[in-house]
Amino acid sequence: MDPALRAAASGMKAQTTRTEIIANNLANVNTSGFKRSRAHFEDLLYQTVQGTQIIGGTEAETLPAIQVGRGTRLASVQRLHEQGPIEQTGRNLDIAIEGDGFLQVQLPTGQLGYTRDGSLQISDQGVLITSAGQTIQPPIRIPVDSSELTISAAGVVSVKRGTDLLPTELGRIELARFANPSGLLNLGQNLLAPTTASGQPVIGFPNEDGMGRLQQGSLEGSNVEIVQEMVEMIAAMRAYEINSKAIKTADEMGQIANNITR
Repeated sequence: MDPALRAAASGMKAQTTRTEIIANNLANVNTSGFKRSRAHFEDLLYQTVQGTQIIGGTEAETLPAIQVGRGTRLASVQRLHEQGPIEQTGRNLDIAIEGDGFLQVQLPTGQLGYTRDGSLQISDQGVLITSAGQTIQPPIRIPVDSSELTISAAGVVSVKRGTDLLPTELGRIELARFANPSGLLNLGQNLLAPTTASGQPVIGFPNEDGMGRLQQGSLEGSNVEIVQEMVEMIAAMRAYEINSKAIKTADEMGQIANNITR
């Protein structure tokens, strides 16, 4: 097969993958706490047609090697953890994390998962859970006779019980952060799992030791920018188109070479 065909085909495959990532970003433009991804590509091995050459004597120039590339491939999909916009909801069980940190939740497997989605609910057992039903860790139980639930910027959860005039502190929400949050594994349902690449979680309280602060009555929106994604999609389409033309040109050149002896 003509190497030009393979190189152009790898370019078309790369742009297809790039478009898939852009489409997923756009699909999650309204997903709370979603972080956009970006495809990163690298060139493949090069064929050395001719090595370096020394022209003339010792003071003459050295000509560089002649190499021809053989295409591209997907190197990684990078998750960009820039802060998303804080959107006011007015719901007292909604919390947005402004800064670093993830909420810790209990997964069905018994392991801990991590999320930036602060749309909380109260379970039938009176425990704070996420919208997907995972229990916030450490668990915070809300009594039945509670009213006026408040969550401070430092994560302190307080309610007024019965006829009490002063609020009662029920517990404190903890956050976790990672040395490399881009290394976390996506599980779906706005959940992430730690990996060797992400490092071990560092646990702390909101608004302390570099952790982000909580904002009650708000949610962190997706950090996807529609205009930027549309520009990326147009660029991917044009790159895909020009690679397809390269394949067509290489095929036509091959046909011309085959017809020389006819």
